[in-house]
Amino acid sequence: MSFWRALLRGTGLTRSAEVESPKTALPTHMDHVEEPSAPIPEQVSAPVASVPATVPAALSEGARPGTGSSGSRVPTAGMRAAALERTLQSLVERLGTEHPDTITARNNLATKYAQMGRRQSAVQQFELALGEAVAVYGDDHPRTEIIRENLAWAFEDAGRPADAAGQWETLLGQRESQFGPADEDTVEARTRLAVCYRRSGRVDAAIAHYERAIEDVASTERREDLRLGLSAALSMTGRYEEAGSQLRMVLAARRRRLGKGHLDTLTVHHRLGRAHTQAGRADEAVEVLREAYRVALNSSGDPEVRRLTLRLRRDLAGAYNAAGRHREADALL
Repeated sequence: MSFWRALLRGTGLTRSAEVESPKTALPTHMDHVEEPSAPIPEQVSAPVASVPATVPAALSEGARPGTGSSGSRVPTAGMRAAALERTLQSLVERLGTEHPDTITARNNLATKYAQMGRRQSAVQQFELALGEAVAVYGDDHPRTEIIRENLAWAFEDAGRPADAAGQWETLLGQRESQFGPADEDTVEARTRLAVCYRRSGRVDAAIAHYERAIEDVASTERREDLRLGLSAALSMTGRYEEAGSQLRMVLAARRRRLGKGHLDTLTVHHRLGRAHTQAGRADEAVEVLREAYRVALNSSGDPEVRRLTLRLRRDLAGAYNAAGRHREADALL
């Protein structure tokens, strides 16, 4: 565990299990990058006057309670959010907006909104919580930083990469100065900053941060993901040869680690072929896509591999046509 995670655990803050964000946009075809999806935000330990043990029958947003096997009511997400809203309102009235318990309650309500897909409400509450945390704890306090990270993820989830980048910039500066560039949480902040720069059109800045993160990251698998992100950014600037070089390194690494017929390996193999197509290198595209297609045909037990095989067949036919080999293209179609 990194010092950063140990420090957060010492303050009573915990990270919930990461889940795939319902909003995080996955680039299609050529721009597909294997990047970590936005996790459910960090939830800080609840204040003493937190969610009531039993939730009243009144429901928020028209939610209907379910029933368990004993006939007791099972709280819905809407009911839990309503309980958190009442808790926050009570704390604001009794203690004010800048009391630590109020800040905790607001962060937890924002977290619930994020889990429910209420993205704008989550952003709103995280922004308020961050402002209050800065006023009470200061910019460098672990609780402030965890709420800032929550806000950064919420901005990404809401499709606001430029706003998210502003928060990741702050987090990167703080973590780099406290823990150094190679700490896993520093690398995470740099990676997210690179992703947000790329998605908001600041491609040169994204490339610089991808390259630095690749130097600093310790995990081999994370380095592969970073190379895929760097490849996408390089392609956006027309640097196709460099983009292809990154893909070839990832392809070789995954063949060694996973085998050539693994879905993750074939996905990169496919992407390399499409990169050649994008660069106008039809003959190279044919060669790469044909090899990937043959491997996929022999590894098509997995439904995901079968779907990828159909895309490979289509793209190989397109590459044949681009190379003037129309008879071979027609045979595939």
